[in-house]
Amino acid sequence: MALWRGSACAGFLALAVGCLFLLEPELPGSALRSLWSSLRLGPAPVPPGPVSPEGRLAAAWDALIVQPARRWRRVAVGVNACVDVVLSGVKLLQALGLSPGNGRDHAILHSKNDLEEAFVHFMGKGAAAERFFSDKESFHDIVHAASEFPDAQHYVGGNAALIGQKFAANSDLKVLLCGPVGPKLHELLDDNVFVPPESLQEVDEFHLILEYQAGKANGPYKAPHANRFIFSHDLSNGAMSMLEVFVSSLEEFQPDLVVLSGLHMMEGQSKELQRKRLLELVTSISDIPAGVPVHLELASMTDRELMSSIVHQQVFPAVTSLGLNEQELLFLSQSASGPHSSLSSWDGVPDVGMVSDILFWILKEHGMSKSRASDLTRIHFHTLVYHILATVDGHWANQLAAVAAGARVAGTQACATESIDASRVSLKAPHEFMTSYSEAGSRVVLNPSTPVVEWRREGISFHFTAVLVCKEPIRTVGLGDAISAEGLFYSEVMGSLSERGELAN
Repeated sequence: MALWRGSACAGFLALAVGCLFLLEPELPGSALRSLWSSLRLGPAPVPPGPVSPEGRLAAAWDALIVQPARRWRRVAVGVNACVDVVLSGVKLLQALGLSPGNGRDHAILHSKNDLEEAFVHFMGKGAAAERFFSDKESFHDIVHAASEFPDAQHYVGGNAALIGQKFAANSDLKVLLCGPVGPKLHELLDDNVFVPPESLQEVDEFHLILEYQAGKANGPYKAPHANRFIFSHDLSNGAMSMLEVFVSSLEEFQPDLVVLSGLHMMEGQSKELQRKRLLELVTSISDIPAGVPVHLELASMTDRELMSSIVHQQVFPAVTSLGLNEQELLFLSQSASGPHSSLSSWDGVPDVGMVSDILFWILKEHGMSKSRASDLTRIHFHTLVYHILATVDGHWANQLAAVAAGARVAGTQACATESIDASRVSLKAPHEFMTSYSEAGSRVVLNPSTPVVEWRREGISFHFTAVLVCKEPIRTVGLGDAISAEGLFYSEVMGSLSERGELAN
């Protein structure tokens, strides 16, 4: 009888643990295997595949993300770099004695009150933004107050430095960074990032990153999404002071890929200096050897004249690839009279068909064609819940993997995990969408098991994927830069560069 009872008990426990595998497939596998082994019930059963939409999508990404046939070996990035001081925006405003008021955007911040109004404005939208703070003394007072916070964190900052840092995580890549690098930033950089001596300076440039959480976790303030507001009084990056150092370093470094960023920092400069630096930038790009792709990473801007100059004064035709988010895309279209430019702002999630129309317009009006001298053939667009890679046919390969990799890193970096944890992310992309409104677009129904959707329009290919949004993000700063870097890492350029055989197999 005792033997029978023992066998029955063991059988019951085996059934119970087996049910756990079936009913809770997303429980940590190690915990379930440990429980099974402790009961000495024999080999642990293999849990079924992921059943949640998030789990199916993450598994599909893993199957799609493959290395390109030819990979980059040497990447040069410039020209903005700084130290990011990251802390709670609400706590900082309270420490500065600023009471909650009505939100209002300011193209340039001239006072602490301007800071409070702009912060509340963008937090109410759950949107990222970046602004220049004009008063040097007030800014230094704010930096001092921020640094006194026990939970204030110091990180690598600036688009170029963040992109370089992300590339440097791949040990087989050599990375050159040119930008104003002070002692604190130099200490924070990966050992795999080489900074030429001419880029080193005695004092760091600091940017304040005011983060906020979704919902009501912000005292008197509310936000639909977790995000951040960035501001600085940064004159070195604003004048693009390291542009010449960057260009002079390229000949010796001989990169396979060049990444440029920091043009938005010029908003605090005079119109004359802006025009002068843009012309010098175009001249510098023209000195880069033919066939070496140049990626331009855009960032938050408010100066329509500066954005229009970037589009029209030969900057766009001089670069090969662009990276930008929904704020920058709509502002670009408004500044250059593009599609859907009558929109004052996006109403919630940016409409996929409208985004697709603007991306198509950029490549058709400013991209490579038989009748136009332009190198622009690729745009990587990212917003919170989905990404799109648009490319002129015949110039880029492995873009399906590239867009999936960029979306995957958004989830892992925001949640600070090595891989996607399906229990910590949420699928918020539109279930259905149109691919265009300016022509007869097609209707797409999202399927998590096949997350990358492809369509073509007049020689331009689009790759769309949903993003798994972190429910409780650890850090939102630098996500766009990580997305662009990861997308570039998995991209393969076709044509002259590949034919020269200068990329690693």
